[in-house]
Amino acid sequence: MKGKWLLATVLLVGCASTGEEAESTAKSLYVAPNGSDKNTGTLKHPFKTIRQATQKATAGTTVYLRKGTYHETLNVRQSGTKQHPIVFRNYKQERVVLNGENIKDRDATLPIVQVKNQKYVTIQGLTIEAAQSKRTDATPIGILVTGSGSYITLKDNTVRDIKTLAKDGNAHGIAVYGTGAIRHLTISGNRVEQNRLGFSEALVLNGNVKHFRVTKNVVRDNDNIGIDLIGHEGIAQSKKDDYVREGVVSGNRVYRTSSYGNPAYGKEYSAAGIYVDGGKNLTIEKNLVEASDIGIEVTSEHAGRYAEDIIVRQNDVRKNVYTGIAIGGYDTKRGGTKRVRIEQNQLIGNDTKGLEGGQLLVQHDVHDNTIIGNTFDGSLSVAHYFKTSSGNQFEKNTFKHTKRLMWRDASYKTEQSFLKAVRKVEGR
Repeated sequence: MKGKWLLATVLLVGCASTGEEAESTAKSLYVAPNGSDKNTGTLKHPFKTIRQATQKATAGTTVYLRKGTYHETLNVRQSGTKQHPIVFRNYKQERVVLNGENIKDRDATLPIVQVKNQKYVTIQGLTIEAAQSKRTDATPIGILVTGSGSYITLKDNTVRDIKTLAKDGNAHGIAVYGTGAIRHLTISGNRVEQNRLGFSEALVLNGNVKHFRVTKNVVRDNDNIGIDLIGHEGIAQSKKDDYVREGVVSGNRVYRTSSYGNPAYGKEYSAAGIYVDGGKNLTIEKNLVEASDIGIEVTSEHAGRYAEDIIVRQNDVRKNVYTGIAIGGYDTKRGGTKRVRIEQNQLIGNDTKGLEGGQLLVQHDVHDNTIIGNTFDGSLSVAHYFKTSSGNQFEKNTFKHTKRLMWRDASYKTEQSFLKAVRKVEGR
């Protein structure tokens, strides 16, 4: 649940570099803090700067970074191919830090790692940290993927301590902005932690992004939304394709995600661990979301727009402050939720501060959603206070320790009376 989403940047699309015109054979380049850019880039004679390696890397190159801290950015300049990808990674599990403290604070976006208009690129095993800005119109970012591209992999990285210091600012840990078409994206095994985000998100996919997997990441201790899948923000050049779709968010651990104390939000508990904001045809499954403001939220920020055809299944959602799972717009000026299937989730001990969100919170403009086979464990299991709903149904759910169920602002003490009322007013 976002009070507002502020886009501090305009991302321009250039011509994609395909890297397919001339494939090179597989090779390795090495970079080390004690190297020299006059060297040949071998293991014994490494380059000193990442910049030198990016200028030399072509399709089929693996760039190995030796242990140490690099006070520079990584801007991927070439594409790989299916047979010969380009890889930037740490050498033999050595600890490699890309530190953004020295990034010049003069542009709209301030990424430490940037992959723009590229294909078949992997970023792996790096610690990316400490970019920040005091400017409202600047967005520090740990890893930025933007423009058009395909088969981009972000694997086993740690992104932390990315900060906006402006009250109305923005920052991201990992951001994917599909201004053009971004396809076949993999974000797996990363840690995104301890970032100060302002109005923005720790790990976000926005715009024309399709066919992706966000899996097995740890997203923790961030002061706004953990994982966000966004549509209809005006990011994509193609308006009809301006939404995230046909992807999977699975096996992630998201915890201690809270906007409380974030200068952009003050004392609001409004940050979701996993948020679908206008996305379509998505699967959110087998995630653990704990001790956040909202566990999982599925809706749209924009009036007349919907999160549609989403499956939310087999998630463990527990001890979140406001509610476990939320659907529907948080006020009448927002969009809503259609054809979402919420199934086989464990919702345990949510609404820890008694804010009346319960285990499942149903808000404005919700239609034809199915809630089936879930376990609701908490005194207020289902909370729905509005009359803007139709066609929703509950089937084969288990209610534990339930004292109240709310539907259209009427309270029910038994499952039987609650289900009877829902069937009557929802037309199912």
